[in-house]
Amino acid sequence: MNDAPDTRSRLLERFDLIVNGPALFNSLVAGIELGVFDTLAEGPAPFEELRARTGIPVHQLRVLLHALCATELVDKEDGRYANTAVADELLAGDGPDSWKHILRGWQEIYYPAFPHATTALRAGTNTALDGYPGTEPTLYQRLSHDPEREAVLHASMSAFTLQSMSGLLDNIGLAPGERLLDIGGGDGTTARELVKRFPDSTVTIFDLPSVVALAEEGEDAVAGGRIGFQGGDLFEDDFPGGVDCVLFSHCLEVLSPERILTLLRKAHAALRPGGRLFIYGFTLSDQERGVYSARLSLYLTVLATGQGLAYPVGEYERLMREAGFPTVEAITGLPYEHSLMVATKA
Repeated sequence: MNDAPDTRSRLLERFDLIVNGPALFNSLVAGIELGVFDTLAEGPAPFEELRARTGIPVHQLRVLLHALCATELVDKEDGRYANTAVADELLAGDGPDSWKHILRGWQEIYYPAFPHATTALRAGTNTALDGYPGTEPTLYQRLSHDPEREAVLHASMSAFTLQSMSGLLDNIGLAPGERLLDIGGGDGTTARELVKRFPDSTVTIFDLPSVVALAEEGEDAVAGGRIGFQGGDLFEDDFPGGVDCVLFSHCLEVLSPERILTLLRKAHAALRPGGRLFIYGFTLSDQERGVYSARLSLYLTVLATGQGLAYPVGEYERLMREAGFPTVEAITGLPYEHSLMVATKA
């Protein structure tokens, strides 16, 4: 198949970016950690000012600035360097939703696994997990032996959750007094945002005991006692029953369809009649071109679980109906290749 000239040019540009991507990605992390983006957030600066402010030797700073300019997130004009508006928005500052936390987690945990892709794909299992102590079959279980790296991963996931949170908050529509069960709720990031947006609702986080411990540490006055915690195994233990809503947010992608169906049936059993099930997360487009969903799917397969995928909306809809939900709808086109699936128990 011969590509049209404009298509070929675009694909060659994309190829150039992909093959140089690991170097440029790590230059972004270095620029964050060495304070370049924070310095430039105060205004354009010449080389010597950047050297004085960051303490980076001359040669090394030249190399770093070259790489950052190559990303086009930093501009150079008339001998002065400046953040672009996107760099100011995403890479300066240090809030809980900062891309600093996201990129640190990707650098320390996600990306070291990807050189194992060929081996893992051939073996049919997540062979990159061998680099972590323990015998458990998933990264999340093994990280319970390494609290420092577990905290890095959860800070990264929490920040990305906040970056993509608007798609959930703007569409979930909790009614006053509704009780929501947040399955795999992690460190409580989603729960805290939900009770801030819907102050008359309550949320219970159900997750592994070591993860729930992190969530309890992060519980603060914002929640006002409206967040509860229950540790347990998602597959071995029953979900708390009689709830109005069950939410799986960034949770089901890590599982095979068979295991997803098991959890959806447990959610159905936990819901009161007329209760709603929500699934929020990455979904695969018909053309399968989503870069965020591709990265997630590779990470899951090579390292985290050996299974899982950013599934198509239609596959989630089929599983929800098979789990006993007669009414299913999907809200698509949400931030970072996300969708929200909603099902109602008869």
